[in-house]
Amino acid sequence: MALPAAALRRYLLLLAQEHLEFRLPEIKSLLSLHGGQFSGEQEIRVNSPFWILNIPSEEMARGLMKRTVCAKSIFELWGHGRSVGELYASLKNYPVDKMLPYLQSDSTYKIHIHTFNKTLTQAQKIKKIDALEFLPFKGKVNLKKPEHIFWILEDYGMDPNNVPEEPFHLYFGRWIADGQRELIESYSVKKRHFIGNTSMDACLSFIMANHGRVKPNDVVYDPFVGTGGLLISSAHFGAYVCGTDIDYNTIHGLGKATRKNQKWRGPDENIRANLRQYGLEKYYLDALVSDSSRPIWRKGMLFDAIITDPPYGIREATRRTGSQKETVKTAERSTENHIFVSSSYHLSDIFFDLLKFAAEYLVMGGRLVYWLPIYRPEYTEEIIPRHPCLKLISNCEQMLSSHTSRRLITMEKVKEFKDQDQNSYLLDGQYMPYRGHNSFREKYFSGVTKRIAKEEKDNQK
Repeated sequence: MALPAAALRRYLLLLAQEHLEFRLPEIKSLLSLHGGQFSGEQEIRVNSPFWILNIPSEEMARGLMKRTVCAKSIFELWGHGRSVGELYASLKNYPVDKMLPYLQSDSTYKIHIHTFNKTLTQAQKIKKIDALEFLPFKGKVNLKKPEHIFWILEDYGMDPNNVPEEPFHLYFGRWIADGQRELIESYSVKKRHFIGNTSMDACLSFIMANHGRVKPNDVVYDPFVGTGGLLISSAHFGAYVCGTDIDYNTIHGLGKATRKNQKWRGPDENIRANLRQYGLEKYYLDALVSDSSRPIWRKGMLFDAIITDPPYGIREATRRTGSQKETVKTAERSTENHIFVSSSYHLSDIFFDLLKFAAEYLVMGGRLVYWLPIYRPEYTEEIIPRHPCLKLISNCEQMLSSHTSRRLITMEKVKEFKDQDQNSYLLDGQYMPYRGHNSFREKYFSGVTKRIAKEEKDNQK
């Protein structure tokens, strides 16, 4: 049940200026995870670093900031405007009874100034702070350990080559909490014990877990687990994690190392060691050598979230186990008894197998979060794979090159899986456009070849 507008409180969200398309789905997902609802009346300028949100309580605002990696800070908004005069008028209209608990004579405070796309001198900052003397501050200023921190935030637009003299928007509010941006550095792949060619960037890994609404005691599964990078972010949020992969050497931490100046992987380079590195080993269930195209799980709704990055055929091959006839031929050539034959696994089949698996094994309301590679000149929303049991929640693009990208797809299970849903996509008239995914590798490298040829031609001029 939605709260009446009067019951909602206004907060200002200060966002990081990276992965812009991913920010709104993350905030929406985290609000719903904490029992809130994103209002269609929010004052959102999608690319702006400043969003005004209506949130029912400060507790929910703090809960949001304990998870987000897209937002830097959140403030209880006391006033805002398009000019200094509008800001001051807004502050004078803010209810005094809401201000007073933070302005008492026995309290301490400080005022911080943040400007976007402009740098102010210390003298300019002091002048702006002094101009707020009309607010009923009774406490003492303490710059080192204040009880309450207030912020003036000014937005000078998005164009660094055309910075205006006066800000486009001004805000004033009480600081509530910071986001989890420090996780990006502390979980950096550069510092990770066990990595591979396609280990996921830490920031994107946490964004995926947030899009999937991962919460404590969930069971999260990655069917293309690789070195387990996506398991780490879910385990950080208290979920139990497991995965499968067709690559025996990766699961067991064997073979050649990915890290520069290291020839072979060490005996303790494995997924479990990665989770142990971050104190998360207790959340690790297991990782199995398995072909995602073949069923190995008992029937039933087993997973709260499925979060994965399927292979695109660029750095990692798209493979599945082959036929018995192929196995015999391979065995004659192979000297290692754990090597099995693999055959090509078309991208369209990978994604439909993934959706079908999610429809069957996710709990109701559980989410599937995965990356879909796209050849941009041919992209339309119709090529996003669908399933009758899954609802599309968000679709965000990350550029890979001028002609290719990958889209982070988030889907939610809204209908119980029935036997008739097993191959429902085959009856869909839209199935043929999905086949375009199968040639992604050729299209990707055709673009690379053209770029190299153009560079060589330019160099000869």
